[in-house]
Amino acid sequence: MSTVGERREDWRGEQWVVRGVTALGAAKAYRCPGCDQEIARGLPHLVVWPDFDAGASERRHWHSACWAARDRRAPTVQRGRSAPRY
Repeated sequence: MSTVGERREDWRGEQWVVRGVTALGAAKAYRCPGCDQEIARGLPHLVVWPDFDAGASERRHWHSACWAARDRRAPTVQRGRSAPRY
């Protein structure tokens, strides 16, 4: 995975690691938790996870704009437990 820098940000009282993924590094599709839409292969985006020991297992792929607007956005459709995860 080809990445662009890594930074830490505070959100909801926790420290989060934010790493950019380049278009070349975006080798598969993911689902953005900010808008519940697919992040297509080849689309630059962010990988975000809580900054603690086991936090990497909580990684989520976000559209850059969705992460920037995360306090103002929430998915309009909530998927059920049996829905596929990307």
